[in-house]
Amino acid sequence: MTGPKKNARPHGQFYVGCSGWAYSTWKPDFYPSDLPAKKLLNYYASRLNSVEVNYTFRSLPSANTVRTWLEATGASFHFSFKAPQRITHILRLRNCHDALRQFADSIAPVAAANRIGLVLFQLPPNAKADVDRLDAFLDDARAVNLKFAFEFRHESWFCADVYAALRAHSAALCIAESDDLITPEEHTAPFRCYRFRKSEYSAKDLAAVRSKLQTRAAAGDAFAYFKHEETPIGALRAVSVLEGLRSA
Repeated sequence: MTGPKKNARPHGQFYVGCSGWAYSTWKPDFYPSDLPAKKLLNYYASRLNSVEVNYTFRSLPSANTVRTWLEATGASFHFSFKAPQRITHILRLRNCHDALRQFADSIAPVAAANRIGLVLFQLPPNAKADVDRLDAFLDDARAVNLKFAFEFRHESWFCADVYAALRAHSAALCIAESDDLITPEEHTAPFRCYRFRKSEYSAKDLAAVRSKLQTRAAAGDAFAYFKHEETPIGALRAVSVLEGLRSA
């Protein structure tokens, strides 16, 4: 029996990008100086293979907007979306059936094109753990058939009961790191979600990120997003990581 090839591709794929792209201030270090605004996403997709769309936190995109996003990017480019604040910050995961359905309908063309990554539910920092509420929300959310990741910003969520609820619904704990809080490396879904938000990343740090993503992609798709800022530093870090992964 022949063993696996040393250079066999991982079982999953890695998708790396930023939490946004529409920044003319990324010129000229990321975007060419003469690139028009309507071409920003097209160029972004030539260097990175995913984006986390924060636009959906405050507004649902129109059908025309979604179509424009799809047309500006290639078939292998994946969109992840931040869940609406109505779900995470106003309703706080309670009685969300209608809001979740409206959101899912607005991004349905991306799912139909097989170009969707995951949906990030970022809870407010003052939202403490409520396992029953989380479990009820995930039960109701099965109908939309999307990959869910949860970024908890209160430490009470980092416990075995929460991890068990996420595992029961194949939802991911988003491994988020910032200068203020680092999420435990606990994997609860067949895919991985990372958000890299620290203010500084050395070359050694980025090499460690590449190694981590390469390892995690062996168990399923890995999605990683660097912080979007007025400067292009996050985008350039993402490019460095993705190029390293592709050349490995």
